[in-house]
Amino acid sequence: MVDTVKILAISEDSDVRKLILSALESEGHKAICVTSPLEALQLLHRGLVAKVLLIHAAKNRSKDTLFAPALLQNISSEKLCILSEPGDTSWNSHADKWKINTVLTMPLLRQDIEKLTTRPSGETAAFASPMVNPSAKVPQYHMEELDNNRFFMAASPTMMQLYRDIRVLAPVDIPVLILGESGVGKEIVAMLLHKYHANSEKQLLNINCAALPIELLESELFGYETGAFTGATKSKPGMFELANKGTLLLDEIGEMSPQMQAKLLHVLQDGSFCRLGARSSSRVDVRVLAATNINMQDAIAEKRFREDLYYRLNTLTITVPPLRERREEIPLLMEQMVHRGALELGQAFIFSDRIIEAAQEYHWPGNLRELRNFVTRTLILQDEESAYNDLRAKTRTDNTASTKNTRVEVALNRSSAAVGMKGAVNEVKNETEIRMLQDALSASGWNRRRAAVNLNISYRALLYKIQQHGLSA
Repeated sequence: MVDTVKILAISEDSDVRKLILSALESEGHKAICVTSPLEALQLLHRGLVAKVLLIHAAKNRSKDTLFAPALLQNISSEKLCILSEPGDTSWNSHADKWKINTVLTMPLLRQDIEKLTTRPSGETAAFASPMVNPSAKVPQYHMEELDNNRFFMAASPTMMQLYRDIRVLAPVDIPVLILGESGVGKEIVAMLLHKYHANSEKQLLNINCAALPIELLESELFGYETGAFTGATKSKPGMFELANKGTLLLDEIGEMSPQMQAKLLHVLQDGSFCRLGARSSSRVDVRVLAATNINMQDAIAEKRFREDLYYRLNTLTITVPPLRERREEIPLLMEQMVHRGALELGQAFIFSDRIIEAAQEYHWPGNLRELRNFVTRTLILQDEESAYNDLRAKTRTDNTASTKNTRVEVALNRSSAAVGMKGAVNEVKNETEIRMLQDALSASGWNRRRAAVNLNISYRALLYKIQQHGLSA
């Protein structure tokens, strides 16, 4: 049985929410107050029935976000009401657009409550979800809202265990190494670790170690003094100083240069560092989180990452599983992304069962980032057939690549038995080279000069390889 309330109110102001609740509940009316249209949308999708949707149009707040089309387009105007601030008319155009005639002004009075609650008893919120099937069985899951409209969701056993690990590790004030493929949500894990840390009211800063050259990364992390280099006209604090008492996420730390790794190790050991151009050191108290998508053991073996820094960072390690290992979460993730995308883009979309099934079959090498891009593109294009065909084509490509890899492995095994390791490696090398040549030549329409540029080899080398492998158009 669905829950029914008199008022569902939206307000970012905690004092206004308390006022609305106390005013309505003192008169014996049930009310629910939420902070955003997204929360209201989620409650309505889960079966909540509200006779009135009250929107607090606070001053200096974005009205485009507040009057979200994804929320309002399925609610009749008689059930909508605006609670405005005295003298504020910035909501007028939105009231006209959605034909909202009931407008109350702060402060909320007794007669206002009577106006809201004495609607005809037959009026219920006619909210039809365009995105979910209300009869569908919804699996148990845990979800937490984070900053910047981001969220953490756990529905699979591995992700539920991951969440429990985060709650255990979060209060511990030592470095944490977050591992996982690109796009799995390592930054989300870092945000949760900071949320449940003792100094969560302090800043969480994030820097991508792979995006900056060595000199710029050093100045961003440690800061610099006036005159430290050309253009340093005034001193600037670095990330470590700005994150003092808080948390610093070093994203893509596996791409950090050996020189920077040595300097970082020094900071982690004693908490001291020097700004560029400074004559004295500074001390900070920063909790360091590090994230990477590379295989750290391989990086250490190849001398690309310092072993002592690795052991300094990996006192506690969290590995985020790829999306293909938690496919049961894909329908829930798609639903959440649709809700949020609908609020931002102003249009909704229903994912049919066949699209969801196709999404669960696909490999998702880009993980959550790729899934979000797919949902956003589908919301914009509003083309179910194209979305479905796109997923099926990608799945077929995945299967073909998997079959080729299997054939290469079989060829390698056979060749190893027949001609030894060196001969087997040469066979696999030649097969890979032929495939790359064919792809480049096909993509260029057999324009050899363009293909040579794409392959980053000389034109003469390309002609030699075409003749060597007997390739033709």
